[in-house]
Amino acid sequence: MVDPETQTGWVPEADEADDEEEMPLSLRLSIADTLTLGNATCGFMAVYFTTTGILIPHLQGSQETGMARHSAATAVILMLCAAVFDLFDGLVARKLRSSPMGAELDNLSDLISFGLAPAYFVLVYGMVADDAHQRVAAVGAIVVLLAVVLRLARFSCVTVKDGTFQGMPSPFGALTVVSIVLLELPFVATLLAIIGTAWLMVSRVEYPKPRGRLAVAMLSWIVLSMGLLAAWAFDAPSGQLLLQTGCALQLVMGAVIPLFATARRVNNFRDNRREARAAQLP
Repeated sequence: MVDPETQTGWVPEADEADDEEEMPLSLRLSIADTLTLGNATCGFMAVYFTTTGILIPHLQGSQETGMARHSAATAVILMLCAAVFDLFDGLVARKLRSSPMGAELDNLSDLISFGLAPAYFVLVYGMVADDAHQRVAAVGAIVVLLAVVLRLARFSCVTVKDGTFQGMPSPFGALTVVSIVLLELPFVATLLAIIGTAWLMVSRVEYPKPRGRLAVAMLSWIVLSMGLLAAWAFDAPSGQLLLQTGCALQLVMGAVIPLFATARRVNNFRDNRREARAAQLP
């Protein structure tokens, strides 16, 4: 470049060059974004282990029937790890700064870990389980995937009151879906329970956000679930019973929370009607 006063060449100062080459604000990753990317990585690896450890051996004529223990446990543990990342990226984002693309990253990562991974798990279950029907299981898998897609899209557009989610959160829904599969119920019961979970994810039922003590309780439950899966994978004494107990508790929580939410809404409605009637009395 030429200096207009001296007509000689000149080089931009270091500060000016740095300003021009500085990364745009929208492309900077925060600590919370790094945790979110960990979420997406865990979801992808869950699909990988489901494929290499369960589906491919089945297609190659492996003698092991049903869901291969080690690979199934690894895939579900990775989904649990994704839930941990999803829990902490929100906490970190509230404490520290979050980048402008944090919300988009979170939705995309959740779609991989809590939409694609559990839906694929259901699809593979339909291919390897003895009493399953592959095409019907594929429909169930699509229902799970679409429910998560709709839920995440609605989450980006709808504003709800602070401290609550509208519909079952996608991490909780994904863990409920895989718990249903691991319970090894009859195929029809499994499919109906999966569709019911998908409906809860797109419903208007209110679920509390995991903050404070609830976040600690959720983290403790995830760690306990990892331990149950490990005990089942390595065929520990009573490992099958422990896993079934944990999966059953997951289903019970998924059913009880909406009941409490519905009961609370009914009680609030009744209280409001009583107050309105009392206000109308002379």
